[in-house]
Amino acid sequence: MLLGAVFEREVRFAPKSKGLFIGRAVYAGSLLAIIATCWLVLTGTQTVTSPGDTARFGATLLRTLAPLQLSLAVLAAAMTAAIAVSVEKDRRTLELLLLSRLSERELVLGKLAASLLRVILMLLSAIPVFGIASLFGGVTGIQLGRLFIVTAAAALSAASIATTVAFWKDTTFQAVAITAFALVAWVVIGEAATSWFGPTVGEQLSPARAMFAALSPAGGNLGSFLSLCGLLIAVTNVVAIQRVRTWNMARDARRAAQAQGTTASAQSRPARYIWRNPILWREICTNAYGRTIVVVRVAWLLLFTAAVAGIVSEARAENPDRFAVAVAVIPMALASLLAVTALAVSSITTERDRGSLDLLLVSDLEPKEFIWGKLFGAIAVAREVVVLPLLLCVALIASGIASVENGVYLLIGTGILLFFAAVLGIHIGLSYPSSRRAIGIGLGTIAFLFIGVATAMRIMVAFGSSFELQLAPFLAVIVGGGIGLYAALSARNPSPAIGWASAILPALTFVGITGFLQGNTLQVLLVTAVAYGFTTVALLVPAIGAFDVLTGRSSAGDT
Repeated sequence: MLLGAVFEREVRFAPKSKGLFIGRAVYAGSLLAIIATCWLVLTGTQTVTSPGDTARFGATLLRTLAPLQLSLAVLAAAMTAAIAVSVEKDRRTLELLLLSRLSERELVLGKLAASLLRVILMLLSAIPVFGIASLFGGVTGIQLGRLFIVTAAAALSAASIATTVAFWKDTTFQAVAITAFALVAWVVIGEAATSWFGPTVGEQLSPARAMFAALSPAGGNLGSFLSLCGLLIAVTNVVAIQRVRTWNMARDARRAAQAQGTTASAQSRPARYIWRNPILWREICTNAYGRTIVVVRVAWLLLFTAAVAGIVSEARAENPDRFAVAVAVIPMALASLLAVTALAVSSITTERDRGSLDLLLVSDLEPKEFIWGKLFGAIAVAREVVVLPLLLCVALIASGIASVENGVYLLIGTGILLFFAAVLGIHIGLSYPSSRRAIGIGLGTIAFLFIGVATAMRIMVAFGSSFELQLAPFLAVIVGGGIGLYAALSARNPSPAIGWASAILPALTFVGITGFLQGNTLQVLLVTAVAYGFTTVALLVPAIGAFDVLTGRSSAGDT
């Protein structure tokens, strides 16, 4: 095939995977559930009496579904591409691919196309659902076509960036973190261009602005945005094709030389003091996550600087634009949660892929030493990713955009969510033996919770005026979300605590959204602390108690 054996293998084996069909069915079903929920919310709070009312509903509905699909497509394409390459590195199979007859073009483009296969099928499954939504009126088939073209172009660009970064960097965490930084920077640059040069320029640079332009009757200047995507795709793939062997073969040669030098100087090197918890010592005091992790830290510092600059700029304005502040804060918060989760998951999966987990399991390490060492080690390694969002909350207080009370609530809530993301990553890493599946489910869970909350908020604001009356239409979404969470979190270790956590998390999230939209910030903090705090404990305690079963140290019958 034109794209090589890597893509040919994916095409042959992907249709045999149940997850491929389940994923498309769940996505299409979720879109249908959102349409039904929006209609029930509208008819329960307002009166629909004319075709104009349904046309306005259809237009607003697509403005709710389109951002959801764009976010999921871009994140899924980027994370799938980064994970596909990083797992090959963790398993030491990328060297075998580089030694095969595959050309650089076949390797890079094959990996890219293989990672995009599921995303493309997801978009194809959504076309009939969007067609059903268009039957309400308010949007034409041409607008839908433009929307899917923009979404596909943005997803392909994100996947190309992720593939190049993953071939460049050493570890999964570095690849995911830098990819997340690049995507956030793309959004921030587009919004900055919009505020400085006007919406026309923003439509040419920002995928979000281009998406809304595609839904407008005029269509906007989408040619420039598609040209930008084409340039990003071409440049990143050309760089990856030209440098893939230099990045990886040269790195292997350096590792071999360093190993020889280490062996030669081992006798003359003084002994190092190892802490009481050797896992924590290894995570913090060695290069367990690559020598070039400083690039990730510099990238996050640049992102933090840009976010603070946006906040200060809005604070100096006579009427601060809270949407612009949200654009500065929310993408960084989401990227931080994704990066922390990826680091925690990969801290387990990398040990398993490299065979070092088996050595740790035959040692005298206790489960609590392993779990706490990995957990606090991941937080310490990702200290910039953890600390900078907290400092961003302080910047909101200092700039006067948030009051001291609300800023403190935001600070505490952000800390709870970051710790939850780390515990979730450890739990998922222990629960799933497949590295690709574990990382995908961990990142997917965070994206589901974050993007799901944003979608629910948009539905409430767009279609309803009384939040108390919207509970009944949202019950189906709450129940479905609880079932999905339980299926993801209790794969190998079902427990009543995880069942209760899966049940209450979507419901309490709905209560928190209601409190936020009504301006009750204390209620939001309390709900966040109860929902995510209980879920954190529900994941952490079984991870320690059932550690031997999850890692294969002993069977369930032995315990």
